[in-house]
Amino acid sequence: MRKVLILLPVAALGLSGCIAKTAVDVVTMPVRAVGQVADWATTSQDEADRNYGRRMRRAEAREGKERREWAKRCRKDPEGCGEYDGYVAAHDKKVR
Repeated sequence: MRKVLILLPVAALGLSGCIAKTAVDVVTMPVRAVGQVADWATTSQDEADRNYGRRMRRAEAREGKERREWAKRCRKDPEGCGEYDGYVAAHDKKVR
């Protein structure tokens, strides 16, 4: 019985800390939720840069493929070949 009386104040202090932490967590939960929604809704600069780089690599790959096909046609028919007028990645407004 004596051990229970000694441990009771220690247990009460421990539980009060847990209750206080739970209360703080409950109060701050809506703020954290709004912050998370804002993160999901906006694009960071790193994400924007990564997406732009990905679009540019795809556009440059397309341009490279078309230029190789154009060069191949020019080797087969040099007289019918003019200046390259196909897709140019740098001029694509969608990539920017």
